[in-house]
Amino acid sequence: MTIAELIEKTNWKLDTPELDTSMEIEGAYCGDLLSWVMGKGQPGQAWITVQVHSNVIAVALLRDFACIIVAENANVTPEFINKFIEEEMILIESGLPEYETAKTLASLGI
Repeated sequence: MTIAELIEKTNWKLDTPELDTSMEIEGAYCGDLLSWVMGKGQPGQAWITVQVHSNVIAVALLRDFACIIVAENANVTPEFINKFIEEEMILIESGLPEYETAKTLASLGI
């Protein structure tokens, strides 16, 4: 499933609409301990987290995630969004708890 298809099916908020959303999502990883995500996350996955600081972007770039999904209405700031745009990384907000966000991805075959 592409990022665009995910947005269409879930109506989650795409914070970076100016970026290309045609990338395929190859799975998902859910985690908030950055060192753990660095060691376990895989390229092409959607990363579900509640972390909203600059280190998230660094880890996302390092692991080459397809997109980052911020769950639970975490405080996504304009500065955070702008950094994602600068780095050409897709940022999505689900608003659901992390577990429910992961369940939604699983129900869609991700």
